[in-house]
Amino acid sequence: MDRAQKEAVVDELGQIFESSGVVVVAHYAGLTVAEMQALRAKMREAGGAVRVAKNKLAKIALDGKPCASIANLLTGMTVLAYSEDPVAAAKVVVDYAKENKKFEILGGAMGGSALDQNGVKAVSEMPSREELIASIVSCIGAPASNIAGAIGAPASNIAGILSTLEERDAA
Repeated sequence: MDRAQKEAVVDELGQIFESSGVVVVAHYAGLTVAEMQALRAKMREAGGAVRVAKNKLAKIALDGKPCASIANLLTGMTVLAYSEDPVAAAKVVVDYAKENKKFEILGGAMGGSALDQNGVKAVSEMPSREELIASIVSCIGAPASNIAGAIGAPASNIAGILSTLEERDAA
């Protein structure tokens, strides 16, 4: 890899570290190519990505970034999992680590906050952006449906009373 390629990698990693909601660092020693492809596919489905980069280049890219605290995690065979959604990458990585014992989560960063293994697990248990939006929409829609039910209730009550009266008169 020549100097220009290294500079391009450092620039790319710098953009990843700046724009990602969460970055998770893990060891992947012992994973087969098929297992790594499975991780990449799951991450893509969740809206994230996986990147293997030289630790030295990643440390250079981290210089001056909000998540620079993860530089000490970059030792050995490391993989970076990241996503714009602050929860997506953490969920995929934690689920994958449960399935594959060779995959070891070291920690990560959410913005300027450093995360250890337990922090990554805690982030993975949070609701995703889509789940939060769905719950907000349901909260907004609930009062409208309650109002519609309250408006329609007297009419249905009157109809019920009238049908009961008709049945009584017919008997």
